[in-house]
Amino acid sequence: MRPRVSVQDSALRNGNFSLRIDPVRSEDAGLYEARVAYNTGVQSCHVDLGVITVTLSPPSPVVENEPLLLSCNSSHWASLVETRWFHNGHLVPTSGTFCSSHGALSIPRPAMSDAGSWICQLRYSDNEIISATYNLKILGFDGPTNPVVYAAAGSAAD
Repeated sequence: MRPRVSVQDSALRNGNFSLRIDPVRSEDAGLYEARVAYNTGVQSCHVDLGVITVTLSPPSPVVENEPLLLSCNSSHWASLVETRWFHNGHLVPTSGTFCSSHGALSIPRPAMSDAGSWICQLRYSDNEIISATYNLKILGFDGPTNPVVYAAAGSAAD
């Protein structure tokens, strides 16, 4: 198993001191410092890593017509002003089929058409806008709502 955190040794000689974290987790949020000693001097760089997460409840797999909740959270320090959800690039109206509250989107009866790319966009009191994408997969029947099957008398219908 490869480590989640790494530095590319070969890049150090070229002045690239990048820290790679893959996959990023919520607990990775915070202040990072890099220090480089060269000759008699020391250079440092500070980076504040913010993390945004989109979680699904209940966890995958999502079954058609079973309620689900997509939650969006961020480590950003400012007050949350607005949450917007997009499905396959289109703003989701939060009425009727979808209900949004405190960064979460409730879908009481998900359909196969609800599968795809969901983007959570958070806007904070300092005007920072942060977004994350979740690819939702739904298990179900992707066909006519009330299919009709014909079978000859005396045969089997599968």
